[in-house]
Amino acid sequence: MRFDWCDGGQGLSFIDALFTSTSAICVTGLTVVDTGSYFTAPGQGIILLLIQLGGLGIMTYTSLMLYLLGRRVSLGDRMAVGLSLLHDPRFSLRGFLFRVLLMTLAIEGCGALALWLLDPSGFSLFSAVFHSVSAYCNAGFSLFPDSLVHWQRDWGVNVVFMVLITAGGLGFYVLNECARLFLARFKRLTSKNKTPCQRMSWHTRVVLNTSFFLVVGGTIVIFFAELAGGESFGAWKDELLMALFQSVTCRTAGFNTMEIAHMTNVSLVFMLFLMLVGGSPGSCAGGIKTTTIRALWSFIVAQFKGSSQTRIGRFALSSSSMNKAFTLVVFAGFIVAGATVVLNISEGGDIPHIQARGHFLETLFEVISAYGTVGLSTGLTGSLSPVGKVVVILLMFVGRLGPMWLLSALQSWQAEERYRVPEQDLPLG
Repeated sequence: MRFDWCDGGQGLSFIDALFTSTSAICVTGLTVVDTGSYFTAPGQGIILLLIQLGGLGIMTYTSLMLYLLGRRVSLGDRMAVGLSLLHDPRFSLRGFLFRVLLMTLAIEGCGALALWLLDPSGFSLFSAVFHSVSAYCNAGFSLFPDSLVHWQRDWGVNVVFMVLITAGGLGFYVLNECARLFLARFKRLTSKNKTPCQRMSWHTRVVLNTSFFLVVGGTIVIFFAELAGGESFGAWKDELLMALFQSVTCRTAGFNTMEIAHMTNVSLVFMLFLMLVGGSPGSCAGGIKTTTIRALWSFIVAQFKGSSQTRIGRFALSSSSMNKAFTLVVFAGFIVAGATVVLNISEGGDIPHIQARGHFLETLFEVISAYGTVGLSTGLTGSLSPVGKVVVILLMFVGRLGPMWLLSALQSWQAEERYRVPEQDLPLG
């Protein structure tokens, strides 16, 4: 099957077209062909549109268009949007959707303008817009064959991308609250009547603190791992910048300023953890989310302290929240493990281990990158077999929907048990 008007007559098979469109709408960034050289301007425009739609969510756009057309949004649509974006069905959908749209356009517009001004020869106007949208939506699609390796020492370009990636991975609720608190603080400083400072919500504080520690921890590990055994890039400031960028982009963005295949195994293993965690709830990012890993860490701390409650800050998590966190991690583990086995079979199951050393890590990296909608790869994506491409497509789709959606669907089919059976301790460990 050919799509000459999109690929310039080079020929794109149906499975490759499906792979590319799924990667774009799921804001993953894994590609089987080079986006910048293979696709024509219309093809790149379609990919850009799919990234934008996937980043904000089809339901958000649908509900917004219904409002613009003056039609009434049903209670089901209202609750669906609320649960997918804020995990809270009680909020003003009209005002929230317009804030999301305006904030998204403002952030992406500022990012595109900054990239174009910083390097107009490297980023044309369309390229700046494309990369700004791709970064904010945590898609990782790039029009350059080496992603952002060319700008690995450019602090200005790196900071713009990291700000866009971080903003897209924090979640709309956190961004809205941060903007509201900033405006409130600014008004308080410029006003004669000093009103009490508004307090940051518990959810936002947890998200910001967890994201900060993950980025800092990832930067430290990658910096020292590459400094000890990786390729030398000169000054320590350049090494630090590249480590910081990789730590940020592992949170489901997919851009890279270092050749992933040339990094040390220590860096790659820690990047697996960062990719699996991903971003925050209600964001453009995938993964099991920062709040889940924070809940698990607090549970471990509570076990060491002998506490019966899992406490984060001034609140303790409910048993239902902890059950969801454990179920989510177990569910993700089964998906990653199963897909890794299938991909190892389809991409070299008949090769002896002595000839396939390192292949398992590459396959696991590909699986977690697809499931976490990250888009980073050690170079395996382009050589995937048709079966391997189908596996990765399914992983991207499930990772974008989120396993919690599947769990919610399963729970809706289950009947509540109205009895309890006798309990008994089982020797463990």
